[in-house]
Amino acid sequence: MYRKKLRNPKQHRDGQGAVENLKCQISYSRSSVFAELPRCSLLRHPLTVKALLDRLRSNSPVLVLLCVLGMILAAANFQAQAPEQAPSQTNRYQYRSQHERDGIGKFYMGREIAQVMTYHGANWLDRPERQKEEDSDQLIEFLAVKPGEIIADMGAGTGYFSIPLAQLVGPHGRVLAVDIQQEMLDILKAQMKERGVSNVDLILGNATDPHLPDKAVDLVLMVDVYHEFSHPWEMMQKICEALKPGGRVALVEYRAEDPSVPIKRLHKMTEGQVMKEMAEHPLFWQETINILPRQHVIIFQQSTVPQ
Repeated sequence: MYRKKLRNPKQHRDGQGAVENLKCQISYSRSSVFAELPRCSLLRHPLTVKALLDRLRSNSPVLVLLCVLGMILAAANFQAQAPEQAPSQTNRYQYRSQHERDGIGKFYMGREIAQVMTYHGANWLDRPERQKEEDSDQLIEFLAVKPGEIIADMGAGTGYFSIPLAQLVGPHGRVLAVDIQQEMLDILKAQMKERGVSNVDLILGNATDPHLPDKAVDLVLMVDVYHEFSHPWEMMQKICEALKPGGRVALVEYRAEDPSVPIKRLHKMTEGQVMKEMAEHPLFWQETINILPRQHVIIFQQSTVPQ
C-alpha cells in the first residue's frame, strides 16, 4: 500500500474545502486505486474537476495522475455495479448495398428478400394462362379444405385463391384475405361483388403483422408471397399465433432447384431454404408435394411441443 498527503494545502485558498477533503488518505492497490475516494467530497465540490486539477498540478503532478486514474476506475466500477439490462434482440437481418436488382438489399438466413409485386401488376395474377402454367385447381385439391373451416389467404391480391376457397368452406366457413396493399383489397372487393361472394373478410395487414385473430385459423395459405415478406420472422410468429391447435401452414413457392422455371431467381425458393426458415417457429414439416408444373407445396403443422 502507498500513502501520500497533500503539501501546503493553504496555498489553495479558493479550493480550500476540496483540498482539505483531499487530506483524507488516498489508498490504492492493484485491485482498487481509488477505493477510498467515495469517502472524500472531491466529486461533490462546486469546483470543476478541471479547475481543481489545474491548482494541484503545480504541487503534485503524480497526485493529479492518480486522481484521473482513480476517477476512471470509479466510473468503471459504477458501470459494473449497475443493474444488468435485458440482452438486445439478436439481429436476424443483414443489409448490403450491393444486391440484386429484384431484391431489397435485406437478407434473412442467407436469402435476399425479394421486392413486393405492387397492385400495378394485378392483371398478371389473373392472366388466362395461369391455370395451365400452375395447375391451380390441383393445388386447391391438395389443400383438402373442409366446409366450415377458417382459411387465411396471405397476400390475397385480387382473390385468385380467396374466392374459390370461399366456395369450398361454404356459408359456415370464412376466408380471411390479407394484403398489405389497400388497392389489392379494393380489387378483391369488386370481384366478390361481381361473383356474389360474402364469406371473405378483407384484412389490411402490415409488414410485421397480418392482423389475424389469435388461435382461430385452420389453414394459412401463402402462394408465391412468403419470399416477399420484408420481416419474415415476425410475420411467421404472428401467423403461428393465429393457428388453431393442429392448424396448418401451406407455402407454395416456385422451385428454385429447377433452372427451367421461368421466374426471377429471388422469386423462387428451394425446399431446403423453406425448411430452414420454418425451423425457427413452432411448426413441424408434414409433407412436400412436387406434382405441380412449377411450384412445390410445402405443408407444416402447428407443433404442440415447445421449440
